[in-house]
Amino acid sequence: MTTAAPPPKSEWAARLWHGADLFAWMRLLVRNHFAVQPPYWHIAAVASAASVMNSTLRVLTEACYGGAVARTPIRQAPLFIVGHWRTGTTLLHELLILDPRHAFPTTYQCLAPHHFLLTQRTFPRLFWFLMPSRRPMDNMAAGYDKPQEDEFALAVLGAPSPYLTIAFPNHPPQDQDALDLERLTPRALAGWKRTFLHFLRGLTFADPRRLVLKSPTHSCRIKTLLELFPDARFVHIVRDPFTVFPSTVNLWKSLYRNHGLQTPTFAGLEEHIFRTFNHLYTKLEEGERLLAPGRFHELRYEDLIHDPEGQMRLLYDRLGLGGFDEALPGIRKYLAENAGYQTNRYPSLAPELRAEIARRWGAVIERYGYGKAGEGAVA
Repeated sequence: MTTAAPPPKSEWAARLWHGADLFAWMRLLVRNHFAVQPPYWHIAAVASAASVMNSTLRVLTEACYGGAVARTPIRQAPLFIVGHWRTGTTLLHELLILDPRHAFPTTYQCLAPHHFLLTQRTFPRLFWFLMPSRRPMDNMAAGYDKPQEDEFALAVLGAPSPYLTIAFPNHPPQDQDALDLERLTPRALAGWKRTFLHFLRGLTFADPRRLVLKSPTHSCRIKTLLELFPDARFVHIVRDPFTVFPSTVNLWKSLYRNHGLQTPTFAGLEEHIFRTFNHLYTKLEEGERLLAPGRFHELRYEDLIHDPEGQMRLLYDRLGLGGFDEALPGIRKYLAENAGYQTNRYPSLAPELRAEIARRWGAVIERYGYGKAGEGAVA
């Protein structure tokens, strides 16, 4: 049973949509029939004003950097971190970017993708108070300089993205065809590729090192990503599905509350998670079969937590990344600084829900050896 939640308490926190330009913002409103609920009108008003500013800054950024960005080659194919939401992709991202050879999209770059090249040195300092110090869904450290999912940038840039559902959570899930991209029209797919590559070129112009990209949505897109980057490498992290389910429910509830423009009812959320999980792993398997040896590696979250140094060394070896000894001091420092971090804990799953997870996700549970796991839901 799901219940409605009140508007977010942090009224002055930046919302995802505050980074959209006027065109992307108006498209989002029009396709949802301007169904912003009264408690969120002020958020929509700020987003509308910000969209004008973002459009102006986009034009200025294109004037200053557009030609240079368009000529910027992405010389090293990205390293993609894939896996379902709440499986440890963020932890793996933070460990991989400790390698001095690796770059990554920051939270500011993903929230201000239209103009970060022009503003990333000044705006984070001016608007520091709009960024919480901790992520609401899991209490991990947050900040403008922290690594972020590039899918948020795609949503803000107006590309087809299932993350647009966050804005109007009481409407049916949006842009589900953009999860794996294969059902998009040729024109829409070409537009998605163009937007994605332009964003990555902007990141590479700012920092030419190899990009490490993390988004669960990319788990479904290996075929398309290989068309863009034939030499790309992928690392898949998996976690106990009996833990992943309640943690994913918590994630989407948190995003709907903090970035939505409606008071969410969460109707159909659990069913959506059940279906998306199976679709993601089906597409992930299909994508894995397209990859050459040494271009795909899998690890379990539980093994990474138990032996982070050993698992990271194995990852480097399997993907042929080299240079692990240079990355090791940073990894050890990060692990020492975060030794006291506590994951979220939830009540044990009700027997009926646990049985439903086992029934509907049984193939993945057995494939990765979680048949007897998950007694205490920890996220």
